[in-house]
Amino acid sequence: MVSAYGRRFYATKPELAAHRIEAIGYQVGHQLIERYTMERPRFNDHLEVIKFICKDFWQELFKKQIDNLKTNHKGTFVLQDNNFRWLTRISIDPSSDNNDGSQGSSSEATNLLLYFPCGIIRGALSNLGIPCAVSADSSNLPFCSFMVRIKA
Repeated sequence: MVSAYGRRFYATKPELAAHRIEAIGYQVGHQLIERYTMERPRFNDHLEVIKFICKDFWQELFKKQIDNLKTNHKGTFVLQDNNFRWLTRISIDPSSDNNDGSQGSSSEATNLLLYFPCGIIRGALSNLGIPCAVSADSSNLPFCSFMVRIKA
């Protein structure tokens, strides 16, 4: 769905496609977190919110918890999913490998796909009162890590 949307509407402007897909994810995350925290007491600190995202929110979205959570205790969190559900069926075309080491359109499609969950995480955290920036890395499929940087 995400890659088809990007190809159809923003084929000539991939950065615009990425921004729009992330914005849609933001809206989805913003609305879903309201539903999942409706009957919970307020969170006390950032770490408690991130733990909720890793355990309960991720469980609702992807039927599993985040495999690993790392932090530097200065506002940066790394959420690692060793078998990210949306990347399990993606394969890299070996014929698209270039001599310069880039992976071509396969990695572009993977990166485009990851803007949506980045937006979901950012929208959920924003609705819980934590403004942040979220980026993703999927250098070794289906492993994926999401870096959350809380804005001061």
